Amino acid sequence: KPELMKVLLKPLQWIYCIYALVTFVTVMLLVFPFALIAALFGRIRGGNMIYRLCMIWADIWFFLVFIYHRNYYEQQVDKNKQYIFVGNHISYIDAPLLVKTIRRPIRALGRIELSDMPVFGFIYRSVVVIVNRGDAAHRAKSVRNLKSVINKGVSIIVMPEGTFNMSDQPLKDFYDGAFRVAIETQTAIKPFLLLDAFDRLHYRHLFKLTPGKSRAVFLQEVPVDGLTGNDISYLKQKVYALMEKKLIEYDVSWLRK
Repeated sequence: KPELMKVLLKPLQWIYCIYALVTFVTVMLLVFPFALIAALFGRIRGGNMIYRLCMIWADIWFFLVFIYHRNYYEQQVDKNKQYIFVGNHISYIDAPLLVKTIRRPIRALGRIELSDMPVFGFIYRSVVVIVNRGDAAHRAKSVRNLKSVINKGVSIIVMPEGTFNMSDQPLKDFYDGAFRVAIETQTAIKPFLLLDAFDRLHYRHLFKLTPGKSRAVFLQEVPVDGLTGNDISYLKQKVYALMEKKLIEYDVSWLRK
C-alpha cells in the first residue's frame, strides 16, 4: 500500500514542483527591475537594497509554495553587532532559506557556477562573494573580499562544508575560510542550523520539493577575542563540535536515512 500511494502521488508531486518553479521565476522577474535600479547605488548600499528585495521575494515565494519557515533562538542575534554566520548545507533550497533566516543585509560566500544564470545570476552576484573552490588562488581572493565586506560594516554568511553533505553524518568537514576571516577581523561567529531543508528538497533531485515546515535555529555565539592565526583549527573544531552536537539533539532526518 505505501508503494501504491507513492505511485498515485507522483503526478501531484511533479505538478507541485512545476508550479513551484514557475512561481520562483515569476516572482524573481517581478523583483528584477527594482534590483537593476538598486544596483546603481553601488556594491554596498545597492547590494544591501538588493538583499532586502530578496527578502520580499522569498517571503512571497515561500507563501505561494506552502513552506512555513520559522526562526528559533538558543541565543538571540544582536541586531547591532556584526557576525560571521555559519550554517549547515544540505539542499538546493538552502539559498532561499538563508534569506528567510538572516533578516538583515549580509553577503554570502557562494559558488561561482551559479553566477552565470540569467536574471538570478545578476541578483546572486550582488549579494554573494563568488568563490571557485577548485582554485586555491580564487579561494584566497574570496577570503580577502569577505574581509573587505566586514570592514565596510556588513555581516557575512558562510556554509563551511562548501558543498552538500550527502552522508548520513550531521556535517561534512569544514573549510578554513570562515574561521580565518573571523580571527583576522576579530568578528564573532554565530552558528545556525537549517533543520528541515533535507525534507523540503532532497539534494539529488530538484523535483523532490515538498511543502511543510522549515526551521532555523541560532546557536550560542562563538567569540574570537584574542585568537590568532594559530587558532584557526581550534576555532573550526569548536564550531563544528557545537553544530554537530545540536544537529544530533534536534534529530535531523538525514541521520536516519
